[in-house]
Amino acid sequence: MIHPALATTTLAEIVQRDFRASAIFDAYHLDYCCGGAATLADACRQGGIAVEPVITKLEALHPAQDERLGENPAALIERIVSRHHAYVRESLPRIEGHLAKVVAAHGARHAELAFIESEFAKIVSELQQHLVKEEQVLFPYIASLSEAVSSDAPHPPDMFGTVQNPIRMMEIEHQEVIDRMAAIRQLSHDYAPPADACQTYRVVLGELRAFEEDLRVHVGLEDSVLFPKAVELEEKAEPMARGLKSDRWNHISGR
Repeated sequence: MIHPALATTTLAEIVQRDFRASAIFDAYHLDYCCGGAATLADACRQGGIAVEPVITKLEALHPAQDERLGENPAALIERIVSRHHAYVRESLPRIEGHLAKVVAAHGARHAELAFIESEFAKIVSELQQHLVKEEQVLFPYIASLSEAVSSDAPHPPDMFGTVQNPIRMMEIEHQEVIDRMAAIRQLSHDYAPPADACQTYRVVLGELRAFEEDLRVHVGLEDSVLFPKAVELEEKAEPMARGLKSDRWNHISGR
């Protein structure tokens, strides 16, 4: 449930409490990912948006099972991978193929298409590696942290010094992809097809718009919900691990 005093709450905190707020922020072009440190009032002021309608929509959100996913990291990870990572993997080659056709057919009249194709090719390369790092390294470690805390088990093997190190890297990579999609949106005039656009041209612009919208929800779930939870879990797991080591030493030493 969205909490009161919304106007003075940061966008990141609002999304962390209920990730469904991200769809509302997307509709108003409010950046809750990398610009999430701004309060709702400040973000609306900077965007020239009246804050009252946004608050009304946020307050209309009702409790749902999904909004508590942040309390269950394993379920949240499964949701991110099965919905958002799967969507990225399915969308990348399709959009690339459509862009190639559109550039070949319309590139001579619309020079911006070559830049859009180039930016998206970089996104493809970056995200393919990014998803693997999350799925094979970071996400399993977060799941292990959660299991350790919930079952009073030993802290998982220390892979990073602190989980904040890989999180920081993932957040930087998120920002790079978000920035590239923002550049594509600007080059395409907010995904508006020109008068001479063929059907494939119109389709690929719609695909790019949908891709950016999903990306913002995807990144918001990780940056604003999963990653803060991982840091919290690590803080809990470390003193528990020290306590377990102390208990073992006391048992061995006969204390």
